[in-house]
Parts: sequence; structure tokens; C-alpha cells
Amino acid sequence: MTLNHYFSLIDVQARMLLKADTSKYKLGVLWWFLEPLMWVCVFYIVFALILDNGEKSGDFIVFLAVGKFAFIWYSKTVVQASGSIVSSQGLIGKVKMPKSIWPMSAVQESLYRQSTVYLLMVFLLAVFGIYPALSWLWMLPVLLVMYLFIVASSLVGAYLVCMVRDFQKFIPLGMTFLLFTSGIFWDVRDVKNAEKADWLLTLNPLAFLIDTHRQVLMYKGSPDLAHLLVLGVVCCAVIVAMVYLMRRYTHYLALKVLT
Repeated sequence: MTLNHYFSLIDVQARMLLKADTSKYKLGVLWWFLEPLMWVCVFYIVFALILDNGEKSGDFIVFLAVGKFAFIWYSKTVVQASGSIVSSQGLIGKVKMPKSIWPMSAVQESLYRQSTVYLLMVFLLAVFGIYPALSWLWMLPVLLVMYLFIVASSLVGAYLVCMVRDFQKFIPLGMTFLLFTSGIFWDVRDVKNAEKADWLLTLNPLAFLIDTHRQVLMYKGSPDLAHLLVLGVVCCAVIVAMVYLMRRYTHYLALKVLT
């Protein structure tokens, strides 16, 4: 299979997944926007209105929106992609295709969906007085590394779920852990111990990427390019390794899924 054929299959399958998803619900595409907005509202009610964190309402809404929108892209994609191969076991034994196509199709579907959600984020920023600036061009490498991190996590998750089906139970728990440790509704930079904050940003790539989203979009700063480059290189290495493993053990993975 050529690379062109490989990516064409991913694109076609991703578009089919999008159509299937929108046809399930009466509101269809509107749920792409409503779901992240509802999550932001829930967090705002809990942390701003009930717990009264002292932030200005507009600032905190924007803070939540940027963090939650980025987190939803990561969490929903990885959860869906991790179970994509085992959920397609009816095709696995009949169609001879690289196993990585299934998680990559889930990643691509999410990319199409998230591109519209990020437009909503830009709109919300403008509503609260934060307008596009030249510094926003830094989002291009940030989004590229975010995408690579999602691909790497999705391939690892899909491979592990194939090998040990029970691992699928741990993924939602892991997402809950990341929800509370990645600075969605609190600022990583507010951690009093600077060394602890640095370790958190280093050991939790999602926390670093969410913080970088805010630094660029809200405060119009520049990302930590060295950290971004290292993370991107590591993600590329993981992606290459996982694609190789899925190709090398394709028959074994099929047997694990079917048994």
C-alpha cells in the first residue's frame, strides 16, 4: 500500500465517521459546539460562582474555554482511537489493511471536528476583548505538536487495548487524572513551588500544551520553543515506533482482537 493510498483511506474513513456521528442526533453538527460550551459553563458555575475563585468572570471564562477546548480535543480523540481497532473486529478478520488506519481515522475525524471548535474559541476570545494578533502565528507549531502528541497517544492506546483488552478500562480514569492535573480550571503557573511547577510542565505534556495555548492566545506571548521541539521529536519517534509495531505484528494483533 502506497502512502497516498494509506492517507486516502484514512481521510475517507474519517469523513464516514463524521457523517455517522452527525446522523445520530437531531442537533447534528451543533453538538460539536454545544458540548465544549456546556463543559465551560459547568466549570464556571462550580469554580467561579460556587467556590468564588476571585477571578474576573470574563477572564475566567476565557481561561476555562481555552483549556477545556484543548483538553476535549485530546481526551475525546484518544478515548475513541484507543478502542477503534477492537470495535472494528468485524472487519479486522476480513479486510487486510494496516491496523494503524483505524486509530488514525479517529484522529483525523477529530481534527476535522476540532477545527470548527477552535473557530468557536477565537469567537469567544473576541467577545471578551481578545483579538487576533501577529503573535498568534505561534499557534501553528503549537497545534502541530498538539496533533503529534494526540497521534502518539492514540496509537499507543490502540496498541495496548489490542494486547490487553482490560487496558480500555483505565483510559477514562487516566483522562480524569489529566483533567485535574493539567491546569484546566487552575493555572499551572500559580503553583507556589516553582520547581514543582516546572516538573509538572515537563512530566505532563498536556499541561504544557494547554499552558502554551493560553500564553499565545490570551497573553500574546511566545511558546517555549526548546520544550516544544523536544516534545515534537519524542512524539514523532513514538509514532514511528508504533506504526512499525502495528505493521510488524499485524497478524498477531488481529488474532488478539478476534479472540
